[in-house]
Amino acid sequence: MKIESVDFFYLSMPQVLDIGDGSQDALLVRIRAGSYEGWGECEASPLTSIASYVCPMSHSACKPLKYSIEGHAINAVSDIQHISDLVHENSLDLLQADHTLSGIDIALWDLLGKITSEPVYQLAGYKKAYPKLPYASQLFGNTPEETYQKAVNTRVAGYRAVKFGWGPFGKLTLNHDREQLQAARHGFGKDGFLMIDAGTAWGEDVKTACMRLNFLNEVNTYWLEEPFFNMTLKSYQALSVQQPLVALAGGEGCNNFVQAQAMIENAGLSFIQIDAGRIGGITVAKRVADLSAKSGVTYINHTFTSHLALSASLQAYAGLKKHFISEYPIELKSLALDISHEKITPDENGYIHIPEGPGLGITVNTAALLKYLVPVEIKVNGNILYSTPEL
Repeated sequence: MKIESVDFFYLSMPQVLDIGDGSQDALLVRIRAGSYEGWGECEASPLTSIASYVCPMSHSACKPLKYSIEGHAINAVSDIQHISDLVHENSLDLLQADHTLSGIDIALWDLLGKITSEPVYQLAGYKKAYPKLPYASQLFGNTPEETYQKAVNTRVAGYRAVKFGWGPFGKLTLNHDREQLQAARHGFGKDGFLMIDAGTAWGEDVKTACMRLNFLNEVNTYWLEEPFFNMTLKSYQALSVQQPLVALAGGEGCNNFVQAQAMIENAGLSFIQIDAGRIGGITVAKRVADLSAKSGVTYINHTFTSHLALSASLQAYAGLKKHFISEYPIELKSLALDISHEKITPDENGYIHIPEGPGLGITVNTAALLKYLVPVEIKVNGNILYSTPEL
């Protein structure tokens, strides 16, 4: 069977706000082969990614991704790996390539799963998918009082783990950060997992991050996420040995395997967080999960968009029993919720389960997405290279 078409759909809320919320727009990928179709989602700038698929060739190592995908075989997992290898060979100098490939790769796994009637995690080599404990991922409130109420609501909803991130945290005074942390812990209760995401607020500044360690320790923080920019290895390593010790998490900004490998081996991380929609798809995410399991670093998915993306992100470590925590965004915009018919929801014990249906086990709700669809046309020298296909 051969890949017949690769289609992109740019979706957006009526207004996109300047906040750390990736659910405000989306780029879906649909790939068709015979009577089957697979779906994926890119965690990247939608218009830039579409352009990278159709842009004219600049030179031999800067070809559009289209060059490496359409018309190629899709009959086995090895075919997906072959396509990934081709993209890295032909689009080496196209810096958006891995972000765009991510959604394509996810769609290919979904497509192959439907062709073979197997869930993706089985295609990836896992015999069993273990349930994951979702942490309710959300933004800090603008005030400690707002954060406290969010934490209370999360506890009442039954979540056993919560993460607060971005917002004003790390950008105002030390006292404000301490009040935010205390509000989160007091609202959520003393027994649950509490994670804090600094949203790269301190750049490479270890000294400023160290000033918060006592506060993080006071509220029994399970991990501190992204205190610094991605790949600032020396800053991460320096912070990882400071007292009091606070476990560090990072890696969502990695857009290839080598970056993730460097973070695992040189950043002093306890947790590596990988976004399948950004790193190159499930193919690369699974490779990182395998490395993390060997290295003693816990693999965590990064997901802040749809349940289609959530299913994709879970596949890479579905069979790793000890890697039991999953990011689970609870403040999604309506666009992200409307992308799929199925939702991955916690069971009576608070765990989520990887879908058992063919492919990703998620069906895209195309009818519901029409109101979010943004028509796109790319024209070069009078020739139309891309126009939004029929959804």
